[in-house]
Amino acid sequence: MHTDLPDPAILALIQEHTGLVTELRCTAGGFSSDLTALVGCEKGAFFVKAVRNRPGGRRDSLIRERLVNASVRSLSPPLLWDVEDGGWVVLGFGAVEGRDADFAPGSLDLPLVVDAVARVGRLPLPEVARDWRETRWDRFARDRSEAELFQGDSLLHTDVNPSNFLVGERELWVVDWSWPTRGAGFLDPALLAVQLIASGHTPASAEGWVARCPAWQRADPAAIDAFAGANSLMGEAFLARKPDAGWLRAMAEAGRAWAGHRGGGVEQGG
Repeated sequence: MHTDLPDPAILALIQEHTGLVTELRCTAGGFSSDLTALVGCEKGAFFVKAVRNRPGGRRDSLIRERLVNASVRSLSPPLLWDVEDGGWVVLGFGAVEGRDADFAPGSLDLPLVVDAVARVGRLPLPEVARDWRETRWDRFARDRSEAELFQGDSLLHTDVNPSNFLVGERELWVVDWSWPTRGAGFLDPALLAVQLIASGHTPASAEGWVARCPAWQRADPAAIDAFAGANSLMGEAFLARKPDAGWLRAMAEAGRAWAGHRGGGVEQGG
């Protein structure tokens, strides 16, 4: 068996669901997991996500992903099993084959990605998500009334980036539902717009793509303006904490370009 597993205790924990593990290959994980891996075993193939069982954001995000999966299976691989003990919390998803989406100008993936974001926007808000109010951009809004524009009853993915859209031969999956929230439906299309700008689109081109999403079409332009400004300030704040992080710089520059396109200000409110 080939394995680069950092903690052998995980194998014992998941064995009831996997049987004999023949291969375990760690993948490039995100910030929300301590481990992501493709597992080959006698019971099939699984994609596994695990976090150490400690109170805090990583555990909370994995629990949210577990709870929301039943409501997003039309777009995301199904959660087939989950286990935890004192050391780890582990989710086992059906494994799918795909590559990261290409967000660059001219990419043939763009219509698929935009359609997927639109489909997310059409998902009913599950009861489990009613208390997951989106608040992360509130402190960057100019005032409370502006922050209220980010509120709504749509289920949001909020982690829109190329690695979370897997393109297969016949299907595209939206993966890594690590921090779903309830908010205004235009937020996911707006976050896609920023990612498109970071991938080389002009702000006008990026908005041209996301304008295909019904949630964007229904949004108050003033709400989009407010979010563009708040998102830009968030990007600048994150970059200030880690000025050497290239991806944060790219996102800050994209957010700044989009806010300028929308006519947004540069001063943070209370």
